[in-house]
Amino acid sequence: MNQLNVCLTPVLIPLYDVEDSVVVIIDIFRATSSICYGIENGAVAIIPVSGVEECEAYRSHGHLLAAERNGEVVTGFDFGNSPFSYTKEKVAGKTVVLTTTNGTQALHLSRKAKKIVIGSFLNLTTLCNWLKTQDENILLVCAGWKNNFNLEDSLFAGAVVEQLKETGLKLDDAAIAVNDLFQLGKNDINDYLKKTSHGERLKKLGIEKDIEFCLQVDITTAIPVLDGEKLVKLVIQ
Repeated sequence: MNQLNVCLTPVLIPLYDVEDSVVVIIDIFRATSSICYGIENGAVAIIPVSGVEECEAYRSHGHLLAAERNGEVVTGFDFGNSPFSYTKEKVAGKTVVLTTTNGTQALHLSRKAKKIVIGSFLNLTTLCNWLKTQDENILLVCAGWKNNFNLEDSLFAGAVVEQLKETGLKLDDAAIAVNDLFQLGKNDINDYLKKTSHGERLKKLGIEKDIEFCLQVDITTAIPVLDGEKLVKLVIQ
């Protein structure tokens, strides 16, 4: 029986059988939401890198450079990880090199997976429908905040579990727990997540609109998938 497991923070990734799983990277505020939106809007590829220096190294390649640390754009880069930077006007036909505080780190720690895809509320149903077709173990990796648990990524993981739990996948305790969390917040996700610590950090930066945008459900259908070093649009057969 295939398993549906949830890793609540990247620091726990070594405890899971990543190499035998399809991994979904989750960083709702804001990296994975922006990646989904950017790929939907015609970005040729998004290259996730771990460090600011690694991102800087791509400057001569003609790519857009996106770097975020602690919720803010790193000085000298084109933009950070606000979804409003990933519109058609800005990214269509372009390659973006991206480094973030949490999301890109979680992705790099998961690189030995059978396949890595990107999840957000923006592509929730399309993602879940695709996952239902995979005869594989599934591992949902919550990026959290600096290796700590956070509510928004865990609640999204619970939303995925909600759609997959009747497929016969065996749920681990973390999957059961995040699904219970989703039951608490599902009637008004926006209101429920107002209490999150990362949401408070973003509000102090004056970017409440980013939070609202990232909590929209099913406004995109693209599933970003890691192909070599690049995230590209998954071609669904």
